[in-house]
Amino acid sequence: MGPGFGEVVLSRELRRACHHTLRHNLALEPGESVLIVNDGTRSGIAASFEDAARSFTERVETLRIPMADHNGQEPPVETASRMRDADVALLVGEHSLSWTRARRDATTAGARVASMPHITEEIALRTLPIDYEPIRERVNGLCDRLDAAREVRVRTAAGTDLTFSVEGREAHGRKGGIYRRPGQWGNLPCGEAFIAPLEGTARGVYVVDASHAGVGRLAKPIRITVEEGRAVRVEGGPEARRLDETLRSVGDPRAYNVAEFGIGCNPAARITGVTLEDEKALGTCHVALGRNDLFGGTVEVGIHLDGILRAPTILIDGRGIDGPG
Repeated sequence: MGPGFGEVVLSRELRRACHHTLRHNLALEPGESVLIVNDGTRSGIAASFEDAARSFTERVETLRIPMADHNGQEPPVETASRMRDADVALLVGEHSLSWTRARRDATTAGARVASMPHITEEIALRTLPIDYEPIRERVNGLCDRLDAAREVRVRTAAGTDLTFSVEGREAHGRKGGIYRRPGQWGNLPCGEAFIAPLEGTARGVYVVDASHAGVGRLAKPIRITVEEGRAVRVEGGPEARRLDETLRSVGDPRAYNVAEFGIGCNPAARITGVTLEDEKALGTCHVALGRNDLFGGTVEVGIHLDGILRAPTILIDGRGIDGPG
């Protein structure tokens, strides 16, 4: 067991789930190098990945980093350098490193990266030891439609009516949890088709009624009014105020940019208050605020926060995603 894990007791079931991930999702080969980046949280999961990786290769290392303040914050320079040198990097901790230069540089250098912010043992046991091939097929079908689309409209019974352009933008998520080639990366659990709306085009209202990154599972929905591509009002209870305070704390109005729209495609995922899983749940969609330059947008700001909506009606150029609009 690696440094800093102390007396962590490894679960046999969790180790099996981690072994399945390394074999099925990441195609880890003997002799390859594995770097586990961990911020001191989720030690049991990090230790289980380390133990499982050692059944494939001796080149396994866990690197402890300081706890970040929020999603999208860059890790230390040394961490970024070590990520670039790894064949496989597993990001296990409290906050997401997905939309950072460190992750981008690592995958550009050929690392295969699985990002698992906020993951719990319950989520890992439910969503890791599954077949991701059918999930990837659904994601790819939605990506094809988004790639060809001009406009998306989202409505929900909770009051959402949001419209935005995606013309000329490329959808992402096609790997669907399968990261077997150099430079491939994504979340685990995975299963979302996502795209960066064209800046300045989003308008309307969306009501986050499941969970929101930076807040967790919601007791009261958060109503977000959007004009010219930015959130101009964040309304609701204490959770809405906390979200608005987090966005304002960045000190940059671009934190309110409507950065991402995504569609959940993973039938094993549930709404738990953990964005990593919630945004993948089949029958949900999500809208993120903040940074999007790393997946086709133009906004670079030090934050990226997703809000998950239940049971949306999604119209892509006027047609529903599972049939007529």
